[in-house]
Amino acid sequence: MSSARGWRSFALDGALAAVVAALLSLTALATPGAGALDLAAVLVASAALLAWRRAPLVALAITTVCMLVFSAHAQPGPPAAFPVLMSVYGAARAGHRLFPVLAGVVFLGSSLAGGLAGVSGAAQEQQILQNTTLLLGWFLAAGVGGTVSMHRQAYVEQAEQRAAEAERTREEVARRRAGEERLRIARELHDSLTHSISVIKVQAGVAVHLARKRGEEVPAALLAIQEAGGDAMRELRTTLELLRDADGDPGEQDGPSGLARLGDLVERARSTGLPATVTVTGQRRELPAEVDRAAYRIVQEALTNVSRHAGAAAAAVRIDYAGAELVVQVDDDGRAGVDAPPVPGVGLLGMRERVTALGGSLLAGPRAEGGFTVRAELPLREPS
Repeated sequence: MSSARGWRSFALDGALAAVVAALLSLTALATPGAGALDLAAVLVASAALLAWRRAPLVALAITTVCMLVFSAHAQPGPPAAFPVLMSVYGAARAGHRLFPVLAGVVFLGSSLAGGLAGVSGAAQEQQILQNTTLLLGWFLAAGVGGTVSMHRQAYVEQAEQRAAEAERTREEVARRRAGEERLRIARELHDSLTHSISVIKVQAGVAVHLARKRGEEVPAALLAIQEAGGDAMRELRTTLELLRDADGDPGEQDGPSGLARLGDLVERARSTGLPATVTVTGQRRELPAEVDRAAYRIVQEALTNVSRHAGAAAAAVRIDYAGAELVVQVDDDGRAGVDAPPVPGVGLLGMRERVTALGGSLLAGPRAEGGFTVRAELPLREPS
């Protein structure tokens, strides 16, 4: 944006210099006694206007000297002051005070002295005095205009700084409130879930110990409860750590779950009586952490839904490492059908939110041959 603004201002300055050069060149050509030196002075002074924004004092010095040469030799009148007026405006706009005043005094004084020395009649002297008075007003207006423009620019910059500071303050307040909310959620999860999960894990462990002590076969469901309790505690601890770490990047930490643990997840589902198979196609490779977690969670939620809602069904999990995406699909042959689709719940909503956040797509619905399918396509972008 600043580069475009700079080119635009340079183009405007170029147009201004061209217009002034054309007008003063015509004035020089139409003035009796003007020669090549005067035309050269006009062209150099006009070209110096290209620098009135970036080097105002340089432009002021060049235009003043060149126009003094033009005025002393050809006596063109007020038009010779145009480049000097623009340079005075630019110098005042840049915050200079002394140099614009000196340039104005030198130019007006020299023009007045040169004009009075070249005339003899009272009428001509009066005309020169009137022209000088008019030019004095123009010089004052140029200086005042430049000063006003300087203050306005300073005000605009201060307003932009205040707006930027206000935006930073709002962002800091938002981050602080988000951090406070994370801490509150972490406390609530710790107080409400940690104790309950610990009790479940301990009771399952006691039951397994007593069964083995009596020489009885430990039920598979009881072992699944014990293992699920341990997994739940590990995942809850990791979640609480992420919530309490306000500056942490979850992608840089060891996630609570990933496809590396897919086998344990499916085995645990089988131990609850759900026939489940896993098929992995494509070239296995390291996945972005957020994609790895999302894929695991999608399979976990899909298998949970099969166990809870599909009745006596079998599940087939397929992981496809495609070229630019990871495809996760879970099919079951349960009682869902096109004529009686299940009502989407919080689990499917959570899946869709995870997939959408990663820029992927999710298909979840009944199959034509019966049962339900969940298919997620997750883009494999390189972590930044």
